[in-house]
Amino acid sequence: MPLLNSRFAQLDLIRQPDQPEEPLQAFDAADEYLLSHVAEQGLNPASRVLVLNDSFGALAASLASHATVISSSDSFLALQGLEKNLMRNGQPFDAVPVIPANESFTGAFDWVLIRVPKTLALLEEQLIRLQGHLAPGAQVVAAAMVKHLPRAAGELLEQYVGPVQASLAVKKARLLLATPELKGVQASPYPTRYLLDEPVIELVNHANVFCREGLDIGTRAFLPHLPTNLGSARVADLGCGNGVLAIASALANPQAHYTLVDESFMAMQSARENWQTALGAREVTVRAADGLAGQEADSLDVVLCNPPFHQQQVVGDFLAWRMFQQARDALVVGGALYIVGNRHLGYHSKLAKLFRGVEKMATTPKFVVLKARK
Repeated sequence: MPLLNSRFAQLDLIRQPDQPEEPLQAFDAADEYLLSHVAEQGLNPASRVLVLNDSFGALAASLASHATVISSSDSFLALQGLEKNLMRNGQPFDAVPVIPANESFTGAFDWVLIRVPKTLALLEEQLIRLQGHLAPGAQVVAAAMVKHLPRAAGELLEQYVGPVQASLAVKKARLLLATPELKGVQASPYPTRYLLDEPVIELVNHANVFCREGLDIGTRAFLPHLPTNLGSARVADLGCGNGVLAIASALANPQAHYTLVDESFMAMQSARENWQTALGAREVTVRAADGLAGQEADSLDVVLCNPPFHQQQVVGDFLAWRMFQQARDALVVGGALYIVGNRHLGYHSKLAKLFRGVEKMATTPKFVVLKARK
């Protein structure tokens, strides 16, 4: 893989999660353009730099030795990538403090460097949280590949920061330079809420939660086919989002024990709040993680999963395949993985390579619900 070269550092970077013979690199031309711009402007060693949505630490690791750098992201995998890439390039794993996206900023920043996220609601929430945290003369610069840069990103920067100037495109990347101006405090429209009709639950959805305006159609197809009569089974909701699958399952299985896992910190916050609303003080484990990577082998009886088919802007089934492998390793012999997926993705044949039996529970014109037994 090529090295990331800038006037700040030469870095050997890896993506997360690890993938043998990784076909994609851990940085792109937008990272290079942003670092080049900072170098041209000059970076005072006394500056406080906030980096938002750094994919795998390309920006923060490049600047860590040149200023006080803080990184914030909604991705557990991105922050894990930052730590690994710092160590991979001879720096302490904690050289850059990290702030999960669901936590508040502290102090004032001289620079704010933003990789425009796929979900613009996340960008909006981050810009709202920046209110009161820009030092006099602060420079706010967002970057993206042109094909992933919607007009609305510039409109959000203008609304919450100030006038925006777009750069020329370089290697199909573009910068948006926002000039901060004094604005009145603007309230956040997040979290959003919607009511589920069966079971009857009001669900809270923080800014970066998948389908935060309403139940996604895959989950809607899955809900009627969740397993019942689980007794005291140990159940995991893998990639839980707002927690709706686990909560619906828990309401139908009052003695079962639940673990909710997602790589999004905002998903975790949503799931935790929704569990407390629906189930009160009932015991649960909710954690941001790399799927079930930290789960003990043979420690689960049931895994529920509505797997993703993309990581940031990259579409593919690598994450889903990895989640299926993690589920197999964590399940006891005789335990089962229940999933919903688009019919065209062919999950049945993939699961058949990992599990001793795969059963079709239900189909719709678009989705299939499968049960795979270890």
